[in-house]
Amino acid sequence: MGIQEWFTDPDNWSGAGSIPQQLGYHLGYSLVVLAIAFVIAFPIGIAVGHTGRGEGVVVGIANAMRALPTLGLLILMVQLMAPRIHSTLAYVIPALVVLVLLAIPPILAGTVTGIRGIDRETTDAARGIGCTDAQIITRIEVPCAMPSVLAGVRSATLQVVATATVMAYVSLQGLGRYIIDGRAVGNYAEMAGGAILVALLALVLELLFSFAQARLISPGLSRRETRTGGDPVPLPA
Repeated sequence: MGIQEWFTDPDNWSGAGSIPQQLGYHLGYSLVVLAIAFVIAFPIGIAVGHTGRGEGVVVGIANAMRALPTLGLLILMVQLMAPRIHSTLAYVIPALVVLVLLAIPPILAGTVTGIRGIDRETTDAARGIGCTDAQIITRIEVPCAMPSVLAGVRSATLQVVATATVMAYVSLQGLGRYIIDGRAVGNYAEMAGGAILVALLALVLELLFSFAQARLISPGLSRRETRTGGDPVPLPA
């Protein structure tokens, strides 16, 4: 069976283990991972970016986390955590933990970089007219850093979607099943089909992020516009 025949086979589009079902699992796991990673990384990034304290340590740890071997870490987490989880989540939770560790660094780095890149004269002026730290964060730093934050989330999304295929190594569902199962039976069309589906999903998400960034981020908040005399950020009275 060739790749074209695999994609056009009706059995692959309905029932258990079908392409829509595995796509749903893949997206579901990815969204959960990104939500958890954002809840962890975004506040830490704001705190570090706003105060500048621990920036070197946090950035160093984030860079070190990027170098973690995903598959090896997944197997280790399963061995450590699965025996202690007496439910159907025995393999899901370790896999999610590994992917969260993968997603945190780009979100954290994007947030810290975005906030630290803001002209200090802007925040000093805000303090000079009586703004509190909370007002500076919510009305100046976070909006101005949003392009960098979204770039971090975008990078994390693509990494998670591409790497979530390893979850199939511990018998979880998702597009990685086609790669693992195809390899087990020597079905290279199925393996190639799974890889193509992952690549297409990543491409679609990349296009969606590009569209969202173009629509949601004001040109006045981009770093280029800010540095070349764009509209100033309104300050509270």
